[in-house]
Amino acid sequence: MSSTSGTFESPLEAVLDALVGMDQNGVIRFVNRQTESLFGYDRDDLIGQRIETLVPESLWQIYAEHRERYFADPKARSSGLDLVLIGRRQDGTEVPINISMSHIDTGDVLLVVTAVRDVTQRQQAVKNAQLTAAIVQYSDEAIISCSLDGIITSWNPAAERMYGYLSAEVIRRPAKLLTPKDRTTEIGAILEQIKVGQHVEHLQTLHVRKDGRAFSVSATISPIFDADSAVVGAVVICHDVTAPKLAVRHTRNLIYAALDSLLAISPERALTDVEETTSRPQRSPRNS
Repeated sequence: MSSTSGTFESPLEAVLDALVGMDQNGVIRFVNRQTESLFGYDRDDLIGQRIETLVPESLWQIYAEHRERYFADPKARSSGLDLVLIGRRQDGTEVPINISMSHIDTGDVLLVVTAVRDVTQRQQAVKNAQLTAAIVQYSDEAIISCSLDGIITSWNPAAERMYGYLSAEVIRRPAKLLTPKDRTTEIGAILEQIKVGQHVEHLQTLHVRKDGRAFSVSATISPIFDADSAVVGAVVICHDVTAPKLAVRHTRNLIYAALDSLLAISPERALTDVEETTSRPQRSPRNS
C-alpha cells in the first residue's frame, strides 16, 4: 500500500461513503472500508488497478475531458464534478452510483461514491415531504399539529377558515384555545392516548371559533413519529359537522310538524323513524 494510503487510512475509515483516491493517470491509490463493502473487493485487490475496475462506464473519459479545466480553475476544483454512472462489483453485477470528484492536496483526485439507491431514497423522501406539504396546504379539512404538551405547531389554511385564526395567531399557543372552557381536560386525555401510539378516530366534540362561537366537529387524531419511531406529537384532522347536524335537526322538525303520520323505513324494510301522530288515534273522516 502506498504512503498516500497510509496517510489517509484512519480518517477515511470514519467516513460513511465509499472513498476512492486515484492519481491523474486514473490509477487507484487508496480506498476505504466502505469501498470494499460496496464493490466486494479487498483493498489490496484494488490498489494499483485502474479506476475502470470499479467504473467501467466512461468516468475516465469524462474526467480526462475536464481535467485541464479542473486543475487550472480553482472554482472548478472547489465545486468538483458530480456524476451518476454505473459501477461494477467484483462479482460482475452492476450498481448505479453517484460519484463526486474533487482535488486533494496530494495532487490526487478523491472520488466520493454512493449507491444511487441511497440517493434515490433521499430524493424520494424529499418528494414525499413536498407532497405531504401540498396536501396539507390545499386540503379542505383543518389539519393541525401539536406537541405532546398540547402546544400548536402547525396550522393549515383550512384551519384558518374554520376557526378564524391566522396561523401566526395560534402557532406556539395551547390547543385548549380551541375548546370550550368545560372541555379543556379533553385534550389532555387524548394526548395521553397519543403518547402510547394510539389513534383517536371520529371524535365528536365541540370547538370554539375566534369569535367565541362553538361549533360541532368530528376529529381524527394520530401520533407523529420521528425517525426512531418515538411519538413526538399529534396531528388533528377536523371536519365541521355543524351544517349536517342542523340539516338533520331541521328535517326532523319538519317531520314532527307534519299533520299526517309519517314513517321512515330503511332499505332493509326496518322502521327507523315514526312521527308522533302515528301513535295517536286517527281522526275519522268527516262526512261529506
